This record gives sequence, structure tokens and C-alpha cells, in this order.
Amino acid sequence: MFAKKKQPPIKSLIAQGSRIDGNMTFSEGLRVDGEVVGDLRVDESQASLLVISETATVIGAVYADHVIINGRINGPVHARELLELQPRARIEGDVYYKALEMHQGAVIAGMLCPAIPIEEKPLLTLAANNP
Repeated sequence: MFAKKKQPPIKSLIAQGSRIDGNMTFSEGLRVDGEVVGDLRVDESQASLLVISETATVIGAVYADHVIINGRINGPVHARELLELQPRARIEGDVYYKALEMHQGAVIAGMLCPAIPIEEKPLLTLAANNP
């Protein structure tokens, strides 16, 4: 019924027991099983997949096309296409997404902000300004 886009391959891994201090830019796919203190950003020239496993912790902002979370994030999450929140997902920060899939048990302490393309935003006019 619905055609699924092919997911980019996961080419990078931050293993359980590892810790990255500082911002990181990745391309295509990244899986985090360890800890990151800093922002995770994707190279925007390609489709991207970011997986935050149940053993992972990220303290910083997250940016990718498709984001799957089953761990902890303390910071804003920006999913340009799809955000999947698995049962053990814990987010402290605002969440920006185009499409959202949230499983029972996932927790968000922040605002949910669906992305609305600029051309789809309704124009507002004040009645007092109309003759």
C-alpha cells in the first residue's frame, strides 16, 4: 500500500562503554550504544538514519532524517522525516518531526513540534486592517 524508502546503511557505531565528548557529524547511518556529550548532526547531502539504543545516552541536540530512539536524550531532537520512539525512549527536550511513531512507555519532557513547510502555513490577516 505505502512504498517505503530504502534506509541508508548504518556505517558508524559508538559502542557500549564508549564516550564521545564533543559534537559529531556523520553521514548515512549511525548507531549509538554508548554515551555522547555533544550534538549529533548529519551531513545533509544524503538520507540519514540515527539509532539511539536502550543502552545509549546523548546529552546534546540530535539532527537526522529518520531517528529511532530507545535510550535517553537530554536535548532537542530534530527528525526531518520520521521519529520513532521505542518503549524505553526518554527525551528531555523539545521534539521536532515530520511524522511521529510513539510506542507505549516512551516519555517526552518537552514540546512536540510537528514540522510544517513554510508554503503550507496559513496566512493570517487581521480583520481590523481590512477596509
